[in-house]
Amino acid sequence: MNALTQSRAMLISFSGIDGCGKTTQIENLRRVISSLGLSDQLLTFWDNVVVLSRYREEFVHTVYGSERGVGSPERPVKRRDKNVRAWYLTLMRHLLYLIDAIHLNIVVARAMGSGCDVVIFDRYIYDEMANLPLTNPLTRLWVQIIRLIVPQPDLALLLDADPEEARARKPEYPVDFMHKCRKSYFDLARIVRVITAVPPLPLAEAKREVELLFREKIQCRRTPENESAVPAA
Repeated sequence: MNALTQSRAMLISFSGIDGCGKTTQIENLRRVISSLGLSDQLLTFWDNVVVLSRYREEFVHTVYGSERGVGSPERPVKRRDKNVRAWYLTLMRHLLYLIDAIHLNIVVARAMGSGCDVVIFDRYIYDEMANLPLTNPLTRLWVQIIRLIVPQPDLALLLDADPEEARARKPEYPVDFMHKCRKSYFDLARIVRVITAVPPLPLAEAKREVELLFREKIQCRRTPENESAVPAA
């Protein structure tokens, strides 16, 4: 039985465009969780959930010439993967993302049974959904179906960021694509209605906002026995 709840761990996901600050916010939240005497488990969607990730990555490198590595201000890279929107790739993504959604259930169930208090996902199924043409009615229906079959996070965070500033921190995709991607995330938020957006605040304020959202969720899940286990902010 974990310290946070008698039933199950809290599930938190972080989503957003590349360079929005997910890693920084996750590291800070993990420190907060530890300071409260709670335990956490961090999972990355690409490494822990995506099915056949190595082959999918190799495909875009070989077929589309996508550069390897993670972009940085010192070494920009030119990625060609999710920003390639050919119709046949869109069809393939619908199928692959469905498989990922099924596997996500298994991964979450395993993490929830690990005994930790909080399970954190660096990206979630929502980040895949944002790659799809959400103006298409059939895609929107597909999104609603997937939403029903995957575990819904207790706190699904969308870290908003200015696309130009995000690209400066992590130069991998063209700015125009970053703008389209940001819009897609907010379109998705309106469709699934479970995503909480964190505005592009200065870093200290953004950290504070994430901490407050986390503490609010803890307060909702506290039981009489452990009511004193989580101090107020």
